[in-house]
Amino acid sequence: MKVSTSWLTDYISLEGVTALELADRITTAGIEIDGVEPRNKGLSGIVVGYVKSKEKHPDADKLNVCIVDAGQGEDLQIVCGAKNVAAGQKVPVALVGAKLPGLDIKKAKLRGVLSQGMICSAKELGLNDKLLPKELQEGILVLPENTEIGQDILKVLGLNDEILDFDLTPNRSDCLSMIGAAYEVSAILGRDLKLPDPAADLVEAGGLASGSISVKIENEEYCKHYAVRYISGVKPAPSPLWIQNRLMAAGVRPINNIVDITNYVMLEYGQPLHAFDGDKVEGGVLGVRFAREGELLTTLDGQERKLEPQMLVIADGAKAVALAGVMGGLETEVTADTVNIVLESAKFDGGTVRKTSRQLGLRSEASLRFEKEVDPDAVIPALNRAAALIARYAGGTVHEGIVQAGNGTVDEKVLTLSLEKLNRYLGTDLSLLEVKTLFSRLHFKCGDADQGLVEVQVPARRGDISYDVDLIEEVARLYGYDNIPTTLIEGVTTPGALTRRQFQRRELRRLLADGGYQEVMGYSFIQPEQSKLFPALADGLLSVKLAMPMSEERSVLRTSLIPQLLDIARYNTNRRQSDLALFEIGNVFFTDEEQLTRQPREQAVLGLLLSGSRAAKQWNVEEQPVDFFDLKGALETVFNYLGLADRVSYEGDAPENYHPGRSASIYLQGTEGRVKLGTLGQLHPELQRGLDLEDTYVAELLLQPLYSAARTSLQYTELQRFPGMERDIAVVVDSAVPAGHLLASIRENGGTLLQNVQVFDVYTGGKMESGKKSIAISLLYRHTDHTLTDEEVVEVHDKVVSALQQTFGAELRK
Repeated sequence: MKVSTSWLTDYISLEGVTALELADRITTAGIEIDGVEPRNKGLSGIVVGYVKSKEKHPDADKLNVCIVDAGQGEDLQIVCGAKNVAAGQKVPVALVGAKLPGLDIKKAKLRGVLSQGMICSAKELGLNDKLLPKELQEGILVLPENTEIGQDILKVLGLNDEILDFDLTPNRSDCLSMIGAAYEVSAILGRDLKLPDPAADLVEAGGLASGSISVKIENEEYCKHYAVRYISGVKPAPSPLWIQNRLMAAGVRPINNIVDITNYVMLEYGQPLHAFDGDKVEGGVLGVRFAREGELLTTLDGQERKLEPQMLVIADGAKAVALAGVMGGLETEVTADTVNIVLESAKFDGGTVRKTSRQLGLRSEASLRFEKEVDPDAVIPALNRAAALIARYAGGTVHEGIVQAGNGTVDEKVLTLSLEKLNRYLGTDLSLLEVKTLFSRLHFKCGDADQGLVEVQVPARRGDISYDVDLIEEVARLYGYDNIPTTLIEGVTTPGALTRRQFQRRELRRLLADGGYQEVMGYSFIQPEQSKLFPALADGLLSVKLAMPMSEERSVLRTSLIPQLLDIARYNTNRRQSDLALFEIGNVFFTDEEQLTRQPREQAVLGLLLSGSRAAKQWNVEEQPVDFFDLKGALETVFNYLGLADRVSYEGDAPENYHPGRSASIYLQGTEGRVKLGTLGQLHPELQRGLDLEDTYVAELLLQPLYSAARTSLQYTELQRFPGMERDIAVVVDSAVPAGHLLASIRENGGTLLQNVQVFDVYTGGKMESGKKSIAISLLYRHTDHTLTDEEVVEVHDKVVSALQQTFGAELRK
């Protein structure tokens, strides 16, 4: 928001305060000022002149010799090259000795003819000529006929002014107006505020407005208040120069007196207005409704726009005539032929205006204000102010009464503030009187409540204030942040730390990365067919379909990490990078509903992929392709770190799309029973061929059971002081018996003396009976207090062997 200090003095005295000082104080009070820009770009010695005559230069076709009365006692002869210069004009004249940006004016001869000054264009005066009509952008600046000859141009064009550029945060929409800025400056400086009285300046001389126009609102939820005035007999013409000056200072282009006044009042009150040509409003009715499907509207910028049903429009008896809160329609715009106007002021819903503006790519000064919610109490005052100005400067007759629909009243917002809480929050010792004085500077009405409490009535223009802490902030910034004493922080402090789950996740990533695995991040959206490839974790549940997918390839949420790992593997293999060790920690999603009505289930999962070679082929090293046990070893490293190695078991039940002889399901023995953790193994050969991959091994684990059961705190064990005794056994069992079951039985029966057990050989074929296999197992026994005797070991070892024989029908192999 660009705020003119000259305009600001209409409402508050700035005597003794420079623009830079004011900018500093406003910034210190909480609203940043991006810059202070003087409108005078270094002009002096420029006055208003009257062109008495214009003749062609005798020796130059493009130059004219003008005789100009500049109020200096005698006429001046000035050579001018502007195409639009003409006798009878009032123009800016730079006298000899005048200064312009980068130019000093001197007497000169142009093609032999004396020139005693210069007739200036807007650009030469340092004005933004783009805000002027096209005919004035390329020629001299023509001033209104009633401008006084000889008057200083700085006064005429309002150039003795400085512009404050308010950089407003979204919550301070109250300062998107001159009056809002005046309230702020009044509070900061502690000076009286003088506001215009629209009702006092308004004269209603016509018939009843309700006889010429009626209004209606179809849905008051999106338009709380809609009000119009009917004004007849207007004469569109250029606005007074002082209005044009103020609009240009704010960056708004003057158009004509009707439009300029609506823009002027919008800048003054922050309340957007719109004027319709009253004779083009069919049926004499204006209504607020939503657009109809496929409805078209040509807006003031000349573009035809296709409207959608969620867009709020203003419509007459036949069609839409404006986009509510955004822009008017071309068909009902005010033109030079307009005689009667309907002047609109309303309170539109900010969210609806924002959606319409964004969807159409159409931003305006009006939409900017409505999006941030305008002051509901300004709807009628702004309407009356604009009507009074149109009557004065456009010759209109304001008809009696305001025609309106909706509820213009606003519930009073009263907040109770505790003095003790305020001082505790700010670290101050302010008295009740001091606090009330600060609120009075903000023009907030105050009253006493209980002892130590104050009731504050917040005006509707300050929609950013909703809670007592907002009032505390207002006190702080007016009291002055620099005046608030420095105090030590009080209260309970909590040192930052990772949660148990965050720590475990981070350590898993570190562990796998240290083991040579690279972390990847796949898409959460996959193809529907991919969601069916690895259903092991889904447990009969369904995939979650997206309501508005980007494409068919990204139309469901993933139910497994493996499809994305395979996509990444294919991408790398196609680029001759086939030695891959990848992992991802991410979430998968399930639902049990065909039509989603509640939040889907979300589970954290660890996925791994291994392919290619363990070691590259060299002159002295054979190529070593990865296998099932490389992947199993990585998982066991994880289980060992989590302290769960003795509670994890493997079942060779060949999950879907895995190799039937090189895969397993993983189970965890928890406190509430045995749960399935996930799967690991080689891809099924058919799937590998379909994906054009070499031997590839994948694994997928649910992390929540691991997180819950993990023993990740550091545990120390004493160094062994006594020797252990090893016993090796080879047992023959059925081929279907998993080695893990044998190990579990040995641990269960080995008691406290059994320190370690592991498989070191598996033998099948040869002389081994069909359907049987021999498993060689090494057992280590040790006692922490003494050296074991043979009798102690034999007793436990016999118990272990007996359990294997009874449970699995195992036979000791001699």
